[in-house]
Amino acid sequence: MPHPWVCKGAGFGFASMERQRNPLKRFYGRNDLHFVTFSCYQRRPYLGTIRARNCFVRILDQVRRRHKFALIGYVLMPEHVHLLMSEPARSNPSKVLQVLKQRVSRSLRGRKLGSGTQLWLSFAENEDSPAFWQRRFYDFNVWSEKKVKEKLHYMHRNPVERKLVAHPKDWPWSSWSFYAKGEHGLLQIDVLTPQEGASPRQSQNPHPCKAKGAAPNRTQALRF
Repeated sequence: MPHPWVCKGAGFGFASMERQRNPLKRFYGRNDLHFVTFSCYQRRPYLGTIRARNCFVRILDQVRRRHKFALIGYVLMPEHVHLLMSEPARSNPSKVLQVLKQRVSRSLRGRKLGSGTQLWLSFAENEDSPAFWQRRFYDFNVWSEKKVKEKLHYMHRNPVERKLVAHPKDWPWSSWSFYAKGEHGLLQIDVLTPQEGASPRQSQNPHPCKAKGAAPNRTQALRF
């Protein structure tokens, strides 16, 4: 029996599951969304500049298109990243994040990322040299409308909570503009849509700002 939900441009649905007890244990193959978090090495602000964040966005878009996964939401912070994504068509989130992190690291190694007090990423050719990323990542399976809303709200509020900006609209490196204003932003965001034939209970749209049979209202759930 097909899953009741599919994503425009990438096939996946929501499946019920027990809450994860171990944040490093992976649950793949259930067609859930994945809320993933990964950090720079020792929480260093390697994404602390416009140049570095724009580089990450460009590479994320390339990896997303190549590996064919849906991007439902994201935010870049100076020292960590949050993504709400589907499982890729021919792989899994672990493989995709490995490729993404490697490509970003290679692109930004040795670049000057700051001005004034300048920050250089110097990587010596020995095993004791610092890495760009922490080795592991946090993965939370998302299977309900409530959790989709919760994770999107958390991501979009992150720059405000960290006092980087006064309002999410002032931080372009997130999916806020798509949900709040319907704008493309720096990255195209994929839209969740109901699959035909779903039961009334199953067809409760997990997309936080688009009700079945109604015009999109992207500000409804993300108003601050």
